[in-house]
Amino acid sequence: MAIPDPLEVPRFEAHVLAARRHPICLGIPVINEGERIQRQLRRLRDVEIGVDVVIADGGSTDGSLEAGFLGAVGVRALLIKRGPGKLSAQMRMFFAWALEQGYEGIALMDGNDKDGLEGVLNVRRRLEEGYDFVQGSRYLVGGSHRNTPRDRTAGLRLIHAPLLSLAAGFHYTDTTNGLRGYSPRLLLDPRVAPFRDVFDTYNLHYYLSVRAARLDYRVCEVPAQRDYPPDGEIPSKMGGLRARLHIIRLLLATVVGSYNPRRAGRTPRGRRRGRDAGNRLRRL
Repeated sequence: MAIPDPLEVPRFEAHVLAARRHPICLGIPVINEGERIQRQLRRLRDVEIGVDVVIADGGSTDGSLEAGFLGAVGVRALLIKRGPGKLSAQMRMFFAWALEQGYEGIALMDGNDKDGLEGVLNVRRRLEEGYDFVQGSRYLVGGSHRNTPRDRTAGLRLIHAPLLSLAAGFHYTDTTNGLRGYSPRLLLDPRVAPFRDVFDTYNLHYYLSVRAARLDYRVCEVPAQRDYPPDGEIPSKMGGLRARLHIIRLLLATVVGSYNPRRAGRTPRGRRRGRDAGNRLRRL
């Protein structure tokens, strides 16, 4: 699929396995998640949540995403990134494909089988109500978490969430939760401009949560469940000192506005974002 300028999207393959059924799609970025993603997809198959499921693969080699299995569990499409980049590149790939397909709402969740499915339903409902950015939170009333490593909790509650909340002007409680939802008008707003190669690893997650609130889009959190395994290896790509220093660097860059588009304006608080010609869904 050709993506016209000025959108910067990594080269990818799109394997469509089923027809569109719902106005909202759920993207699951993965790479070599093995049995975890397979368990998660079986759970999604067994509970009717009212979304089309799309896999945004970063180049898995573990055999977990075989087309026959994906079709059997009801996955609508498998997108395979062939160009450079990591998580944020997978997100740009998925967003571009979902917008081209004409979806009215776009949701994301991690692919390591840590998240409860009720949170996906909560995100879907808020997107249907017209919210532009929805953040899942294990810390809201109705949310829950188990076995969260203490260092992760401390980093989130003392550094990550306060910094992004300060930058956004909106009080977030769970800024590392991968369960999120986006409106097409947010993703296509030139003042947001998420389709840029500068978004490579985790920074697109951080940037969109800040930018949506700063531009006075409708933003909210919803309760979500996140459970880590009681023992054994933690299913995460963010382990080690080097990875955590990288996250801090991305956080600081987001807070000071390093990723904001040049000459991008800010909608004054209290003023409607009218004349949505630039925000309406356009075909890529």
